[in-house]
Amino acid sequence: MTDWKTKIGFMIPSWNTVMEYECWRLAPEGVSVHFTRIPHTDDEEETLLHMIQEVPHMAKMLADASLDAICFGCTGGSFVRPGADKEITDLIYERTGIPSTTTSSALVEAMHEMDITRIAIASPYPQWLNERLVSFLDNNGIETIAEKGLNTECPAFLPPERSMELARKVDTRDADGIFISCTNFRSLEGVEVLEAELGKPVLTSNTTTMWHTLLKAGYGEPVLGGGRLLKERLVPIHKV
Repeated sequence: MTDWKTKIGFMIPSWNTVMEYECWRLAPEGVSVHFTRIPHTDDEEETLLHMIQEVPHMAKMLADASLDAICFGCTGGSFVRPGADKEITDLIYERTGIPSTTTSSALVEAMHEMDITRIAIASPYPQWLNERLVSFLDNNGIETIAEKGLNTECPAFLPPERSMELARKVDTRDADGIFISCTNFRSLEGVEVLEAELGKPVLTSNTTTMWHTLLKAGYGEPVLGGGRLLKERLVPIHKV
Protein backbone atom coordinates (compact mmCIF):
# COMPACT_ATOMS: atom_id res chain seq x y z
CA MET A 1 0.00 0.00 0.00
CA THR A 2 1.40 3.39 -0.95
CA ASP A 3 -1.13 6.14 -0.23
CA TRP A 4 -3.89 5.72 2.36
CA LYS A 5 -6.81 7.08 0.36
CA THR A 6 -9.87 5.97 2.30
CA LYS A 7 -10.82 4.28 5.56
CA ILE A 8 -14.25 2.66 5.85
CA GLY A 9 -15.85 0.82 8.76
CA PHE A 10 -18.51 -1.82 9.24
CA MET A 11 -20.50 -3.12 12.18
CA ILE A 12 -21.41 -6.75 11.61
CA PRO A 13 -23.18 -9.61 13.45
CA SER A 14 -20.75 -11.41 15.73
CA TRP A 15 -21.17 -14.75 13.95
CA ASN A 16 -20.45 -13.31 10.51
CA THR A 17 -17.19 -14.62 9.01
CA VAL A 18 -17.87 -13.91 5.34
CA MET A 19 -18.23 -10.13 5.13
CA GLU A 20 -14.72 -9.35 6.35
CA TYR A 21 -13.24 -11.87 3.93
CA GLU A 22 -15.14 -10.57 0.92
CA CYS A 23 -14.73 -6.87 1.72
CA TRP A 24 -10.99 -7.24 2.16
CA ARG A 25 -10.80 -9.08 -1.16
CA LEU A 26 -12.65 -6.20 -2.82
CA ALA A 27 -10.77 -3.38 -1.12
CA PRO A 28 -8.60 -1.55 -3.66
CA GLU A 29 -5.08 -0.38 -2.93
CA GLY A 30 -5.12 2.51 -0.49
CA VAL A 31 -8.49 1.57 1.07
CA SER A 32 -8.50 0.08 4.57
CA VAL A 33 -11.50 -1.75 5.96
CA HIS A 34 -12.29 -1.87 9.69
CA PHE A 35 -14.85 -3.91 11.61
CA THR A 36 -16.60 -4.14 14.93
CA ARG A 37 -19.07 -6.83 15.97
CA ILE A 38 -22.56 -6.75 17.43
CA PRO A 39 -23.63 -9.78 19.52
CA HIS A 40 -25.80 -11.90 17.25
CA THR A 41 -26.15 -15.70 17.09
CA ASP A 42 -29.57 -16.39 15.55
CA ASP A 43 -31.97 -14.92 12.99
CA GLU A 44 -35.01 -14.52 15.20
CA GLU A 45 -36.78 -11.21 14.72
CA GLU A 46 -36.12 -10.17 18.33
CA THR A 47 -32.39 -10.72 17.88
CA LEU A 48 -32.29 -8.75 14.64
CA LEU A 49 -34.12 -5.85 16.27
CA HIS A 50 -31.82 -5.96 19.30
CA MET A 51 -28.83 -5.20 17.09
CA ILE A 52 -30.31 -1.79 16.31
CA GLN A 53 -30.10 -0.89 19.99
CA GLU A 54 -26.36 -1.52 19.89
CA VAL A 55 -25.74 0.76 16.91
CA PRO A 56 -24.91 4.05 18.73
CA HIS A 57 -22.26 2.42 20.95
CA MET A 58 -20.71 0.42 18.12
CA ALA A 59 -20.70 3.43 15.80
CA LYS A 60 -18.85 5.51 18.40
CA MET A 61 -16.14 2.86 18.71
CA LEU A 62 -15.67 2.79 14.94
CA ALA A 63 -15.59 6.59 14.82
CA ASP A 64 -12.51 6.58 17.06
CA ALA A 65 -10.60 5.26 14.03
CA SER A 66 -11.31 8.51 12.10
CA LEU A 67 -13.16 6.77 9.29
CA ASP A 68 -14.53 8.29 6.09
CA ALA A 69 -17.77 6.28 6.14
CA ILE A 70 -19.53 3.72 8.36
CA CYS A 71 -21.96 0.97 7.35
CA PHE A 72 -24.28 -1.30 9.32
CA GLY A 73 -23.37 -4.56 7.59
CA CYS A 74 -26.36 -6.82 8.14
CA THR A 75 -29.00 -7.12 5.44
CA GLY A 76 -31.83 -8.65 7.48
CA GLY A 77 -31.14 -6.42 10.46
CA SER A 78 -31.63 -3.31 8.33
CA PHE A 79 -34.90 -4.31 6.63
CA VAL A 80 -36.52 -6.40 9.39
CA ARG A 81 -39.04 -3.65 10.10
CA PRO A 82 -40.20 -0.71 7.97
CA GLY A 83 -37.85 2.25 8.24
CA ALA A 84 -35.09 0.31 10.02
CA ASP A 85 -32.49 1.22 7.41
CA LYS A 86 -33.08 4.96 7.78
CA GLU A 87 -33.30 4.66 11.57
CA ILE A 88 -29.89 2.96 11.70
CA THR A 89 -28.29 5.42 9.29
CA ASP A 90 -29.58 8.34 11.35
CA LEU A 91 -28.31 6.77 14.59
CA ILE A 92 -24.83 6.36 13.15
CA TYR A 93 -24.64 9.87 11.79
CA GLU A 94 -26.10 11.50 14.89
CA ARG A 95 -23.54 9.74 17.10
CA THR A 96 -20.50 10.22 14.86
CA GLY A 97 -21.08 12.88 12.20
CA ILE A 98 -19.59 10.42 9.69
CA PRO A 99 -21.38 9.60 6.40
CA SER A 100 -23.29 6.36 6.93
CA THR A 101 -25.34 3.68 5.26
CA THR A 102 -26.74 0.17 5.75
CA THR A 103 -26.63 -2.91 3.58
CA SER A 104 -30.35 -2.55 2.83
CA SER A 105 -29.95 1.09 1.82
CA ALA A 106 -26.99 0.07 -0.33
CA LEU A 107 -28.84 -2.66 -2.18
CA VAL A 108 -31.73 -0.31 -3.04
CA GLU A 109 -29.38 2.40 -4.28
CA ALA A 110 -27.43 -0.17 -6.29
CA MET A 111 -30.58 -1.49 -7.96
CA HIS A 112 -31.64 2.03 -8.86
CA GLU A 113 -28.14 2.76 -10.19
CA MET A 114 -28.26 -0.36 -12.38
CA ASP A 115 -31.83 0.42 -13.58
CA ILE A 116 -33.17 -2.76 -11.97
CA THR A 117 -36.91 -2.57 -11.35
CA ARG A 118 -37.59 -6.33 -11.34
CA ILE A 119 -35.36 -8.58 -9.28
CA ALA A 120 -34.90 -12.29 -8.54
CA ILE A 121 -33.74 -13.04 -4.99
CA ALA A 122 -31.54 -15.89 -3.79
CA SER A 123 -30.97 -16.06 -0.03
CA PRO A 124 -30.23 -18.42 2.85
CA TYR A 125 -33.20 -16.99 4.79
CA PRO A 126 -36.34 -18.59 6.21
CA GLN A 127 -39.50 -17.71 4.30
CA TRP A 128 -40.67 -15.03 6.74
CA LEU A 129 -37.44 -13.07 6.28
CA ASN A 130 -37.57 -13.42 2.50
CA GLU A 131 -41.08 -11.99 2.64
CA ARG A 132 -39.83 -8.99 4.64
CA LEU A 133 -37.15 -8.43 2.00
CA VAL A 134 -39.74 -8.59 -0.79
CA SER A 135 -41.90 -6.05 1.07
CA PHE A 136 -38.91 -3.76 1.69
CA LEU A 137 -37.98 -3.77 -1.98
CA ASP A 138 -41.58 -3.23 -3.05
CA ASN A 139 -41.76 -0.15 -0.82
CA ASN A 140 -38.71 1.14 -2.69
CA GLY A 141 -40.19 0.62 -6.14
CA ILE A 142 -38.56 -2.72 -6.95
CA GLU A 143 -40.69 -5.73 -7.88
CA THR A 144 -39.61 -9.22 -6.91
CA ILE A 145 -40.13 -11.62 -9.82
CA ALA A 146 -38.89 -14.74 -8.04
CA GLU A 147 -37.40 -15.59 -4.63
CA LYS A 148 -36.04 -18.63 -2.88
CA GLY A 149 -34.45 -19.14 0.53
CA LEU A 150 -32.56 -22.05 2.07
CA ASN A 151 -33.96 -21.74 5.62
CA THR A 152 -30.38 -21.91 6.90
CA GLU A 153 -28.97 -19.95 9.82
CA CYS A 154 -25.35 -18.78 9.79
CA PRO A 155 -24.75 -19.88 6.17
CA ALA A 156 -21.02 -19.10 6.17
CA PHE A 157 -20.24 -22.83 6.01
CA LEU A 158 -21.85 -23.09 2.56
CA PRO A 159 -19.46 -22.92 -0.42
CA PRO A 160 -19.91 -20.17 -3.04
CA GLU A 161 -21.15 -22.82 -5.47
CA ARG A 162 -24.32 -23.04 -3.35
CA SER A 163 -25.23 -19.39 -3.84
CA MET A 164 -24.43 -19.70 -7.55
CA GLU A 165 -26.73 -22.71 -7.86
CA LEU A 166 -29.51 -20.85 -6.08
CA ALA A 167 -29.05 -17.76 -8.27
CA ARG A 168 -29.46 -19.89 -11.39
CA LYS A 169 -32.64 -21.41 -9.98
CA VAL A 170 -34.35 -18.09 -9.32
CA ASP A 171 -33.28 -16.44 -12.57
CA THR A 172 -36.07 -15.72 -15.00
CA ARG A 173 -36.26 -13.87 -18.29
CA ASP A 174 -38.43 -11.18 -16.70
CA ALA A 175 -35.86 -10.31 -14.01
CA ASP A 176 -33.58 -7.34 -14.73
CA GLY A 177 -31.02 -8.69 -12.29
CA ILE A 178 -30.20 -11.17 -9.53
CA PHE A 179 -29.72 -10.28 -5.87
CA ILE A 180 -27.91 -12.74 -3.58
CA SER A 181 -28.82 -11.62 -0.08
CA CYS A 182 -27.03 -11.95 3.29
CA THR A 183 -23.57 -10.62 4.17
CA ASN A 184 -22.72 -14.04 5.68
CA PHE A 185 -23.49 -16.02 2.49
CA ARG A 186 -20.43 -16.65 0.31
CA SER A 187 -21.09 -15.34 -3.20
CA LEU A 188 -18.25 -13.10 -4.34
CA GLU A 189 -16.52 -15.83 -6.35
CA GLY A 190 -19.63 -16.31 -8.47
CA VAL A 191 -20.63 -12.74 -9.31
CA GLU A 192 -18.69 -12.24 -12.52
CA VAL A 193 -19.21 -15.86 -13.61
CA LEU A 194 -22.96 -15.48 -13.23
CA GLU A 195 -23.07 -12.09 -14.96
CA ALA A 196 -21.32 -13.57 -17.98
CA GLU A 197 -23.54 -16.65 -17.95
CA LEU A 198 -26.91 -14.97 -17.33
CA GLY A 199 -26.29 -11.73 -19.20
CA LYS A 200 -27.57 -9.45 -16.42
CA PRO A 201 -26.27 -7.70 -13.29
CA VAL A 202 -25.68 -9.88 -10.25
CA LEU A 203 -25.66 -7.98 -6.96
CA THR A 204 -24.86 -9.34 -3.53
CA SER A 205 -25.16 -7.94 -0.03
CA ASN A 206 -21.40 -7.48 0.19
CA THR A 207 -20.78 -6.01 -3.27
CA THR A 208 -23.58 -3.47 -2.88
CA THR A 209 -22.41 -2.63 0.63
CA MET A 210 -18.83 -2.00 -0.49
CA TRP A 211 -20.03 0.06 -3.44
CA HIS A 212 -22.27 2.33 -1.40
CA THR A 213 -19.87 2.69 1.53
CA LEU A 214 -17.06 3.68 -0.84
CA LEU A 215 -19.37 6.25 -2.44
CA LYS A 216 -20.28 7.60 0.98
CA ALA A 217 -16.57 7.93 1.71
CA GLY A 218 -16.05 9.91 -1.50
CA TYR A 219 -14.10 7.17 -3.26
CA GLY A 220 -14.57 7.12 -7.03
CA GLU A 221 -12.30 4.66 -8.81
CA PRO A 222 -13.29 1.36 -10.47
CA VAL A 223 -13.03 -1.73 -8.27
CA LEU A 224 -12.37 -5.08 -9.90
CA GLY A 225 -13.64 -8.51 -8.91
CA GLY A 226 -17.14 -7.58 -7.78
CA GLY A 227 -19.08 -7.36 -11.01
CA ARG A 228 -20.46 -4.54 -13.12
CA LEU A 229 -21.63 -2.40 -10.21
CA LEU A 230 -18.19 -1.87 -8.68
CA LYS A 231 -16.36 -1.80 -12.00
CA GLU A 232 -18.66 0.57 -13.88
CA ARG A 233 -20.68 2.58 -11.36
CA LEU A 234 -18.12 4.06 -8.97
CA VAL A 235 -17.67 7.66 -10.10
CA PRO A 236 -15.94 10.57 -8.34
CA ILE A 237 -18.38 12.39 -6.09
CA HIS A 238 -18.28 14.56 -3.00
CA LYS A 239 -19.05 12.83 0.26
CA VAL A 240 -22.78 12.23 0.59
